[in-house]
Amino acid sequence: MAKYYLAVDIGASSGRHMLASIENGKIVLEEMYRFKNQLVEKNGHLCWEIDRLFQEILNGIKACGKAGKIPYSMGIDTWGVDFVLLDKDDRILGDTVAYRDSRTEGMDKKVSEIVSEEELYARTGIQKQSFNTIYQLMAVKEQNPEYLDQAESWLMLPSYFKFLLTGQKKIEYTNASTTGLLNAKTRTWDMELIRELGLKESLFGEIFMPGTEVGNFTPEIQAEVGFDCKVILPATHDTGSAVLSVPMENGEGIYISSGTWSLMGVENKTPICTEESREENLTNEGGVDYRYRYLRNIMGLWIIQSIKRNLEDKYSFNDLERMARENSGFASRVDVNDARFMAPKNMIDAIQSYCRDTGQKVPESIGEVMQCAYASLAKCYAQSAGSIEKILCRKYDCIRIVGGGCQDGYLNELTARATGKTVYAGPVEATALGNVLAQLMADGTVADVEEARSFIRASFPIKKIEP
Repeated sequence: MAKYYLAVDIGASSGRHMLASIENGKIVLEEMYRFKNQLVEKNGHLCWEIDRLFQEILNGIKACGKAGKIPYSMGIDTWGVDFVLLDKDDRILGDTVAYRDSRTEGMDKKVSEIVSEEELYARTGIQKQSFNTIYQLMAVKEQNPEYLDQAESWLMLPSYFKFLLTGQKKIEYTNASTTGLLNAKTRTWDMELIRELGLKESLFGEIFMPGTEVGNFTPEIQAEVGFDCKVILPATHDTGSAVLSVPMENGEGIYISSGTWSLMGVENKTPICTEESREENLTNEGGVDYRYRYLRNIMGLWIIQSIKRNLEDKYSFNDLERMARENSGFASRVDVNDARFMAPKNMIDAIQSYCRDTGQKVPESIGEVMQCAYASLAKCYAQSAGSIEKILCRKYDCIRIVGGGCQDGYLNELTARATGKTVYAGPVEATALGNVLAQLMADGTVADVEEARSFIRASFPIKKIEP
């Protein structure tokens, strides 16, 4: 009888329950359940529907039971930085505000009055992003200090969902590393920084590594879903899971975890917290086996997804890609990481305004808008690869793209041309696979990171695109 491992992978626009088993030495994935995720406006803020998301997690678990495929273990991963504050009765304080919300405007200046940006980077190694947890917590302190006064627990979202399943509160390393509150060198909370910010030290508990067992379903959850299951911590930051499944050998090469965000970087054994690295806006996020994901956050397919929504989903992604190809000569480019693209009311308007403000030809047709978006992403990838190579004083000859974005053939082609590097695309379900690999490592089926990646190479086709 097959042994099943369930990966619950929740992204900014959708979530999925992927069930894995091993057949003839290869990982086989089966999608059991999929659901939408989206931001909602609540009390003047962009928020996550946290209760609905947990119900969707339960729905997917039930789908496994209904199919007669009971998982031996399961893990949950999500995006980073976002969190909940819980009171003494484990009730959420306030709304679960999302990282794209504007509440953090000006919070970087508040933090820099306490600790300079240079010192903060030297200690945490985390690139400055307006949505980092450190700025979100400063926003709570400024706007709703009563929440911090009443808070007895602080949990990032995947840890909160696991708490609801098991009754156990465990903070996981890769997600904790995205907060801007973790010391990059000691891999523990920077308690001096936390004190300087006026936050309660008691909120920041022990940090656990991927592969740690959280516990089993509570009796209430067992009664609802119809079975028991062991809950494991994967790399709960989705990029941490995705990078674990990048099919590179000996940790070598540049990767892009391509989804709503494009996370482009390399894997290091030690953090790089130099001033030169800070100026290049590169970050040192935690990975499995205490490896460092040295990368840059790039706005990614959020831009393409937003354009599709602005067009009321009249066109498929294939349609939009075709229209971009038909306008390959359109030359205007945008900085995809410009703040105006974070959460615009209309992405097409934002692209047009950027081109207008920078004296470039304004894209008018859908094809021109799409070509501008695609080519701008590829240009950013090339610039980011150059920054990484400059800091590390070495050249790489290929880029490995994993995640849903690796299916975008036109973007892969543009990336190969812009960087002059061979692109290897696949696997698609990288995050779910990384989630599963951590579970396989937890139960001893897979020995280490290298064996985990060899499993990926043996199990899934990889497409090669020459520059």
